[in-house]
Amino acid sequence: MENKKFVITSTNVQEQANKISTWIKSQVKEANAKGVVLGMSGGIDCSTVARLCQEGNVNIHLILMPYGENVNCNDAMELINKFNFDFHTFNIKPVVDALKISKDKSKYENIQLAEANILPRVRMTYLYQYAQLNNLLVIGTGNLSERTVGYFTKWGDGACDINPLANVTKTEVYLLANYLKIPNCIINKEPSAELWNGQTDEEELGISYEKIDKYIFNGTSGDVEIDKKIQEKNSRNMHKVKSIPLYND
Repeated sequence: MENKKFVITSTNVQEQANKISTWIKSQVKEANAKGVVLGMSGGIDCSTVARLCQEGNVNIHLILMPYGENVNCNDAMELINKFNFDFHTFNIKPVVDALKISKDKSKYENIQLAEANILPRVRMTYLYQYAQLNNLLVIGTGNLSERTVGYFTKWGDGACDINPLANVTKTEVYLLANYLKIPNCIINKEPSAELWNGQTDEEELGISYEKIDKYIFNGTSGDVEIDKKIQEKNSRNMHKVKSIPLYND
């Protein structure tokens, strides 16, 4: 893709990790902020960003926001304990449940996704409140593969002040994660936005990240039908990455 200005490989991953860490630090300094706040799910993207901040000596606050008291946060804690991150935990279930439309749901379309998207929007509200209280920037974790097909929640996990992975594909995230010694339990698990129990990114998308990344790097996934699906998702979700349309007579 024309927006892809650099490629991370096994031979330059250290150099690229250093560049990204330096960029994060410069953004924090330019904003006169005291550091960053990051929503930590225990996924590979947020774990990689956390480590990039740590490598750049950027003050970072990790926030765990499970939906329910008994949610498994073992992967997140594996990273936190391995690298001695400070963290806070907020159970978002009472807030999310209070925001759900309680009327007859049978007449609504896409009710599962509409309600699932409340979770990332509530999480981002917590992050921005915490950021303002502590003079921090909200750091994003959405990668280029997700942006290409619009796989993120508008005004949810898509909202941030800076995003170091915006032009990094999922393939490249794995290279960074291995270099940064992210725990194997995080690297090896199926990517999931955790919108509902058992949900995985690739199953919901109907496309593998490998195919999306091939499309990004080569202009084709190698499958005409997959290419069409990627292009349709890109076109349908372009509003998520464009500026808000403003009337100007």
